[in-house]
Amino acid sequence: MVYKKSLGEKAFDVSNYVLLTLGTIVFLYPLWFVIISSFSSASAIASGSVTLWPQGFNIEAYERVFSDSNIWTAYSNTLIYVGAGTLINLLLTTLGAYPLSRRDLKGRNMIMLFIVFTMFFSGGLIPTYLNVRDLGLFDSRWALILPSAISAYNLIVMRTFFQSTIPDGLIESAKIEGASEYRILWNIILPLSMPVVAVMTLFYAVAHWNSWFDAMIYLQDRTLYPLQLILREILVQNKTNDMLGGVGSGDVVSIGETIKYATIVIATVPILIIYPFLQKYFAKGVMLGGVKE
Repeated sequence: MVYKKSLGEKAFDVSNYVLLTLGTIVFLYPLWFVIISSFSSASAIASGSVTLWPQGFNIEAYERVFSDSNIWTAYSNTLIYVGAGTLINLLLTTLGAYPLSRRDLKGRNMIMLFIVFTMFFSGGLIPTYLNVRDLGLFDSRWALILPSAISAYNLIVMRTFFQSTIPDGLIESAKIEGASEYRILWNIILPLSMPVVAVMTLFYAVAHWNSWFDAMIYLQDRTLYPLQLILREILVQNKTNDMLGGVGSGDVVSIGETIKYATIVIATVPILIIYPFLQKYFAKGVMLGGVKE
């Protein structure tokens, strides 16, 4: 027997599709506008004629952005921060979450209390700055990696995942076979925990990619600037002079706007490309990591 939807159910489905479609357009249009503006002519942007499609298609903005050595240096710095920082984040978070997930660890509840406490109270900006300076990390790459080596929230998510998905009997069986704690972690726990590892990788990598505030505080050497700090200078401080060589005084403002859009696209596209490959792990890992004991 074929189930036929009632008129009310059909109306509900139609309203859902309409609302979801409108919501998708609202969320995606700003990104689409930035992309089409980056490929439009400066005069079209200045006149406000860019709405749905590029007007006066050209890639001058990208040519000027890619010809700027500061962009390439900042891009390579960001890749270093994302790669090294995420690797350290995953290593330390895993080494912290695994023992805290074990019920035979004495005092683990007190340790978790201290960790949760840091989510609500911190030393503040000035003490953190003084700490980074006194440790000799100021104006170095480590200033952007070590202070944020572990996220309390991510540690709790990974710990909860271990507790809710890894059977105690599996660990006990490995111990009976003579496996050490490190062997259990690397050869048994982690291969079964790829969803949460993918989630942690996404969280940490995106955080490093978008980070600019720490760089603004701790870095003075421009050769160490990440891409987002250069992007901030272009968008907020309007520093596009290095890319405007040979441009007439009347076109500086309009071409500068096109360069801003192109820089935003260059800084955003890598994350947009990577995210779809991690999306399935992201959804699964967040759901499983959110199960209570």
